[in-house]
Amino acid sequence: MSDSAIIVSPDLVFSHKKRGFLLTFLIKLFRTKPLGAVGGVIFLLLLFTGIFANFLAPYGYNEINPIDRLKPPGPKYLLGTDNLGRDMLSRIIYGARLSLIVGASATTFSILISTFIGITTGFIGGKYDMIIQRFVDAWMCFPGLIILIVAVSFIGPGMWQIILVLGLQYGIAGSRIIRGAAVATRENMYVEAARASGASTMRLMMRHILPNIMAPIIVLFTVRLAAVIIAEASLSFLGLGIPPPAPSWGGMLSSTGRSYMLLAPWMLIGPAVALSVVVYGINVFGDALRDLLDPRMRGGGGRYSLKGKRGLLFFWRKKSF
Repeated sequence: MSDSAIIVSPDLVFSHKKRGFLLTFLIKLFRTKPLGAVGGVIFLLLLFTGIFANFLAPYGYNEINPIDRLKPPGPKYLLGTDNLGRDMLSRIIYGARLSLIVGASATTFSILISTFIGITTGFIGGKYDMIIQRFVDAWMCFPGLIILIVAVSFIGPGMWQIILVLGLQYGIAGSRIIRGAAVATRENMYVEAARASGASTMRLMMRHILPNIMAPIIVLFTVRLAAVIIAEASLSFLGLGIPPPAPSWGGMLSSTGRSYMLLAPWMLIGPAVALSVVVYGINVFGDALRDLLDPRMRGGGGRYSLKGKRGLLFFWRKKSF
């Protein structure tokens, strides 16, 4: 005869009750994904800068001071001025707001399109799925930049036009990821049980499919956000984005930035560094979210495994012969 007992520390039993989901997630993010946590901080700084640009910028984004043309970085102008005498720091700060508006709006629009196409095709299947997915395949065959250039040339440059074009471009292409998650989710037993109980197709999709694929949707949002910011900067660099004097980072790198890059290199360095840091931060934050939210990316307990944690879990075995 042998018996065994497991003694669990009371702190372990009540730890999850005391901590909220957000706090637990943040602790796990900073412990296991420090680089992703840095990316999250960069993303929060982008949000803060975009929202409070009016208070953070020392000058207006189009405030011209002809006397101070092409001033190098100094105490008055921390990042120097451009060829018209505008403060580069102020324009970069307002450019963060512009990138945030375009990125968040276009990404949200694209996620709505991807979610609608992905859930309906993945759950309904059949001929509807085949027809829609062949259209998605044809759409993905064309180079994305070419589609953007052609679309903008038809509807014209502007902020809302860019949001519409980028939302459609990334929404249709990203539906394949949501479809895969929906196909995997519809095979679960709880979906079959809900269908057997008489639940309608709309209820199945909204109450059983959508809540269970939120993790890939959140990850796709962060990935698409960085891609949209890059795409908007690329279009503005080509002169097809948001027209001046709007302080787009891509527009600041084009035309006058290239013309004066040898005489005033700070006109290129500032917006280029801002764009690179923001996109890098969002990308690494998205990768960290994918690793933490996707169960397939988790190890067998990893750093948060209870086995071997002193003070949390003790095994006591007693054998009698």
